[in-house]
Amino acid sequence: MRKPIIAGNWKMNKTPAEGALLVNELKPLVADAECDVVVCVPATDIYAVAEACKGSNVHLGAQNVHFAESGAYTGEISADMLLALGVEYVIIGHSERRQYFGETDETVNKRTLTALNKGLIPIVCVGETLEERETGKTEEVLRRQVVEGLKGVEDITKLVVAYEPVWAIGTGRTATSEQANETIGFIRNVIAENFCPKCAAAVRIQYGGSMKGSNAKELMAQPEIDGGLIGGASLKAADFALVVNYNK
Repeated sequence: MRKPIIAGNWKMNKTPAEGALLVNELKPLVADAECDVVVCVPATDIYAVAEACKGSNVHLGAQNVHFAESGAYTGEISADMLLALGVEYVIIGHSERRQYFGETDETVNKRTLTALNKGLIPIVCVGETLEERETGKTEEVLRRQVVEGLKGVEDITKLVVAYEPVWAIGTGRTATSEQANETIGFIRNVIAENFCPKCAAAVRIQYGGSMKGSNAKELMAQPEIDGGLIGGASLKAADFALVVNYNK
């Protein structure tokens, strides 16, 4: 059985004080959650949120990591820096990083390998744009992102994959539960072909396209969907708790 994982991606939101307050409000609401609960916060919030997470079942994640241990990489953060602050998870290759900051399959791969080697749990994002979906390129794009982005990974079960249809992020549009399940099933098949069927059956694959309290139960009922990478609905404790507690 794959344990579900619900991760909040705060993106560029919340000051340290606001972030700590959100987590303190969240903790009692998700204390009995049957899934892994993660908050992926801005770098400036990591210390404050780490303190707030202590003694709870809320795990701490970052939103990016560099592939070098140190050096002249102004504005970047290394895996050792994240680990020193108590970070466990890190988002890699989010569509916004690809769209706005030049992230490529190659850099996703380098960041992923470094994160794994250091003991972080990568949440590796893949997904197609609206144009790519409408022109029938969804499977081509996803296959490339999975194969190139995860090249050289020795144990695929030590990371999480997040399928985020770019056309459904922040637009209010959501893939139907059947669409999401079918596409995640395709991703799992690609992993089976490139790693092994047993590994593919064990790896957790999230859905990351506008999952919220109102549709989480339906999406999570699909056999291929193992969780969600949650954007807007993770910025309020009550809203995020509704997703986390989708089965209650």
